Amino acid sequence: MSFRDRGGASVDVPKFSETHWHSERERWQAEYGRRLQVADTLIVCASVAVAQVVRFGGVDEGSLSWFGNTEVGYTAVSLAIAAIWIGCLSLFSTRSPRVIGVGPEEYRRITSATLRLFGLIAIVSLLFRVEFARGYLAIALPLGLLGLMLSRRAWRRNVLVRRANGDYMTSVLVVGGRDAARAMTTAFARDKSSGFRVVGVCTPSRRQGDAPTFHVEGLEIPVIDDATSVADAARMTGADTVAVAATERLGAQRLRELLWELEPLGIDLVVNPGVVDVAGQRIEVRPVAEMPLVHVEKPQYDRAKSFSKTLFDFCFAFFAVLAVAPVLIAVAIAVKLTSHGPVFYKSERMGIDGKPFQMIKFRSMFVDADKHLTALMEMNEGAGLLFKMKDDPRVTAVGKVLRRFSIDELPQFFNVLRGEMSVVGPRPPLRREVEAYDGKVRRRLLVKPGVTGLWQVSGRSDLSWDESVRLDLSYVENWSMVQDLLIIKKTLSAVANSDGAY
Repeated sequence: MSFRDRGGASVDVPKFSETHWHSERERWQAEYGRRLQVADTLIVCASVAVAQVVRFGGVDEGSLSWFGNTEVGYTAVSLAIAAIWIGCLSLFSTRSPRVIGVGPEEYRRITSATLRLFGLIAIVSLLFRVEFARGYLAIALPLGLLGLMLSRRAWRRNVLVRRANGDYMTSVLVVGGRDAARAMTTAFARDKSSGFRVVGVCTPSRRQGDAPTFHVEGLEIPVIDDATSVADAARMTGADTVAVAATERLGAQRLRELLWELEPLGIDLVVNPGVVDVAGQRIEVRPVAEMPLVHVEKPQYDRAKSFSKTLFDFCFAFFAVLAVAPVLIAVAIAVKLTSHGPVFYKSERMGIDGKPFQMIKFRSMFVDADKHLTALMEMNEGAGLLFKMKDDPRVTAVGKVLRRFSIDELPQFFNVLRGEMSVVGPRPPLRREVEAYDGKVRRRLLVKPGVTGLWQVSGRSDLSWDESVRLDLSYVENWSMVQDLLIIKKTLSAVANSDGAY
């Protein structure tokens, strides 16, 4: 199908019937929801059955007193709890298409539904003097909650695999100015796990010379002039979601009218408030004067320098050094025996507030490697101020192995023990890098640099300079202990796969 925009240019878009593209989205969502419901039911029933067998020795054993003189068998109690538990999971929308496979909200709802159920049991027990066996509940609650979490994690991995193959996707029409629309389109294209596939972009009238398509991450996306209504553009492109990237052009009244237009078509509307790299815990929507205002909490610089993080860093580094001590000794011997020079390489790096320190690594290059840097600058494959070279002739044979598996970085845990680095943090920069920083980039120095960080689990040497800076600033402003633990977990996978390491 094709139509003409205001400039007269013909724009080709795929032809979809409403029945096809709506039923396709609803089909996979309904199918996925049914599978989740079956899995939830089996896990809940199994957890209460295991609790009854462990506590009472069999499914037909055990009873509780109801109103002091009525005996009720625990088999009936288990069936009732299982039915109410399954109902709570539905009541709290744990299988809603809005949360399945996306972010921690799914886990939060499961936890909330489970805890409220057992809170309700506690209230019933208190008000009606029903003596539930504490051992029974102590087994059923954690076992069921753990089973539900592990099940959802497995299903989420299945969703990610399907989305990597182009399935389980949401077709999106992006609406907004060209720059804002391109930024949103690029973000969706890079993150396939989000499940958003841009099928068209609706922008204001094109200027002379503007291309009729967006070329993003190897994709060619048609650009539709806003002479065509958003609803028509969504229908023509087969979009089941409209994402607004710039609300100032539409205005409050137009957004409201757009909702009315999209509602009978079954098309969702999402709006980007214009803030980026802000973690979910820092965002809260507050209705004020009948307007949904997005309240953004201040950056978490102080929390990233808290005593709890310092204590965690020291304990983690201490036990890490103990655990890898045999590896450290073996590598030290290998480095010493295979090339002339010291075992360790000390490089000046800039720490918190720009204070210099000597970062320790296993030496992976020949002793005079720094003298040859100028001659190799023309072959620099790094981003921005970073020097990186995949086949660097200065690297020793042992050094190539150490770098491939990031073993050369293990001595940095000694820097952590000395209080110069954190386990997780921004990438430790060189002095020449810091001297070239602008005001924005210098915010990386507000916290200690890390042995690993978002840069480590997001591509490492394959990242562009701007992307590396963005990830570091995002970490600095959005720090949380949970995020640190997730980064450590992802680092182990990234190191095992040698992603971006050279």
